[in-house]
Amino acid sequence: MSKRSKLYQARAALLDRAKPYTLAEAMQLLKKMPVCKFDETVELACRLGVDTRQSDQVIRGAVSLPHGTGKTVRVVVIASGDAADAAQKAGADEVGFEELLERIKGGWLNFDVMIATPAAMQKVRTLGKVLGPRGLMPNPKTGTVTDDTAAAVRDAKGGRVEYRADRGGCVHVPIGKLSFTPENLADNAAVILHVIAKSRPAAAKGTYLLSTTVSTTMSPGIRIDYRISEKA
Repeated sequence: MSKRSKLYQARAALLDRAKPYTLAEAMQLLKKMPVCKFDETVELACRLGVDTRQSDQVIRGAVSLPHGTGKTVRVVVIASGDAADAAQKAGADEVGFEELLERIKGGWLNFDVMIATPAAMQKVRTLGKVLGPRGLMPNPKTGTVTDDTAAAVRDAKGGRVEYRADRGGCVHVPIGKLSFTPENLADNAAVILHVIAKSRPAAAKGTYLLSTTVSTTMSPGIRIDYRISEKA
């Protein structure tokens, strides 16, 4: 087991691990920690009481954060005709169809989000082995399969984030940068928690939101006092 860095240890010394913090307290604590040499991403992590092996307990979706993510998002759109023109005008970084798909098939993956029209999905699905493992495959549940490409591009550029529970029922979502104000970070986190709470599957039994923590790229996790019980 590797030794923790001095920065990590200094940050951990400020944290009371026995105490569950409110969102506001957690964000204030992150801002008080010794600074790193880069603007760290702040991430919210939730452990859910779901069995994602069951199709009726899959948690997945997307939500726009009120204060954005602080990240420059590179968006490609697979479309033709009016949908392609609309995506270009909305600020997509790359727009195309066959030629663009061939570039991706050849190994070009210099983008963060792919948007496709429903008509284009037959071709896009052939790249499942390339896009799927990287979380880049368009999906109707996240708003990335749509004929309204302009709105999808604006959402992606403006701070929309996707969330998905992994095999262990954990969801990890970026909520901004450490340079954000504590209030803006707390607002973004509250939106994520609200959406995840509303996504509770009817088949899920017992406590749904088992634990919630917030952390930066280089910090220990701060436990958040926020639970959704079976009766919630």
